Amino acid sequence: MNIIKNLKTLHAEIKFLKKINKKIGLIPTMGNLHDGHIKLILLAKKYSDIVIVSIFINPMQFNNLLDLEKYPRSFDQDCMILKNNKVDILFFPTINEIYPSGIENQTFITVPKLSNIVEGKARPGHFQGVTTVIAKLFNVIQPNFSFFGEKDYQQLLIIKKLVKELNYMIKIISLPTIRSKNGLALSSRNNNLNSQEIKTAPYLYSIIKKTAKQVIKEDSDIIINIINSSRTLLFKKGFSIDIFNIYDYQTLDVLFKKKKKMIILASVWLGQTRLIDNKKIFID
Repeated sequence: MNIIKNLKTLHAEIKFLKKINKKIGLIPTMGNLHDGHIKLILLAKKYSDIVIVSIFINPMQFNNLLDLEKYPRSFDQDCMILKNNKVDILFFPTINEIYPSGIENQTFITVPKLSNIVEGKARPGHFQGVTTVIAKLFNVIQPNFSFFGEKDYQQLLIIKKLVKELNYMIKIISLPTIRSKNGLALSSRNNNLNSQEIKTAPYLYSIIKKTAKQVIKEDSDIIINIINSSRTLLFKKGFSIDIFNIYDYQTLDVLFKKKKKMIILASVWLGQTRLIDNKKIFID
């Protein structure tokens, strides 16, 4: 595996790969890799001649400095995982390499509306940080494909809109959320949970699934009572709720009545760890 830490070297490598007509697949990550990332790598190998994984803990997308400081870091272990799964290139830049003029002087990319609602409202500036660094990676690496998990559903919609509206010739391919046996969505942040919180965390998806079933069975189109009941259950289990609602599957407008295509989005805190999850609800 070739580990590249600076843009000049990466530019040269990409130029060579393009010259020999290699199809490039990119998996952007912030490291602390888990089975979900491995599944993305395996998926990327089906589409790509060359698989590139980036590891960059992007300070621009953190509006909470404590959250940034606590984000798990495991570079040596990550390298072992990538080598074992035969990743071709790891791009591991420093903050100065990505933001040479400083974050405060960085030109940024913002996807309107979608970046400012739901989680974007709860975490101002978060998605601006995501789209700015993703655009930088797309510009430098020029992948044919880029791969993302569906756990970060709002992020996925935003990146798809970014690609469409900035005319990137990149196919975005998503992978359904990978879960542990108890239903907890795999996430790098799970490593911050203590032993008691690890036992509690799976209740999030359990309550999401229960909510989805109730919405489907409900005779009335009104769903606010179901949402309020689910929020109460989460509170009783010890979760602090930033977001728990039902939204339009494409626009992410909050819904008060049932539609054919909906999605439950949840963002909660368990102790000092933020957990996100979702579930689609399709009604025939």
